[in-house]
Amino acid sequence: MRLTGKTAVVTGAAGGIGQAIVSKLLEEGARVLAVDLSAEALEVFSNLNTERVRTLAVDVTDYAQVEQMVRHAAEQFGRLHIVINNAGIGLAKPLLQHDPKTDFDPVTRVNQHGVYYGILAAARQFQAQGTDGVIINTSSVYASIASEMTFAYNVSKAAVDMMTKCAALELAGLGIRVCAVAPGRVDTPMLRQYEALGLWDHIRKEQMRQTFTQPAEIANVVAFLASDEANCINGCTISASDGFENFKYPLLDPV
Repeated sequence: MRLTGKTAVVTGAAGGIGQAIVSKLLEEGARVLAVDLSAEALEVFSNLNTERVRTLAVDVTDYAQVEQMVRHAAEQFGRLHIVINNAGIGLAKPLLQHDPKTDFDPVTRVNQHGVYYGILAAARQFQAQGTDGVIINTSSVYASIASEMTFAYNVSKAAVDMMTKCAALELAGLGIRVCAVAPGRVDTPMLRQYEALGLWDHIRKEQMRQTFTQPAEIANVVAFLASDEANCINGCTISASDGFENFKYPLLDPV
């Protein structure tokens, strides 16, 4: 087990990818603080028969709560080693139909501010401990390509990639690694909004092998990056998209 003795925080833990990450980290021997916005959502972990997982309701758009989150993990398990900034939201809506207060600002707060707060709080905790550490951010293939109806999401994930690079550079002297994972089409509840739009089969075909990636496959990549085996991987975003970003056809006809 690659992560035995390590303590990890996972935000967005109650979501499809988040649950898979928590499960994989536990399988690899880690102690995990599973974090999500509501305590009710975190009840999905109540049936796990292990003392190596704890839960905490946190709003990642509030830096004070994020700072308390990393302290809580260290207090619960003795020391913090890994922070996975996985919380994210996305809305499918054409740009010209946007209300900035509902369609741009919330996505920016969760996907961009939440990752920034997670990086900052984690790095300060590692520094206070006098230890190295690993920070992993959930990005997206949409960080590097344009697409219809996902303006705010793409912009926020592009910011995640740049924060990953900049943080890795500034924190390297402390022995802290920072990297990101960019999933493509993963079969999660958030992606299911495309089903209602009649685009489910279409987006499946955007994967090279025309099948959706499963959350557990993303979790496998995250667990590897969190381990000492990935020590040479730093300041970069790892694509986990089955080739999604290497070809594309438009979702909608031109206006």
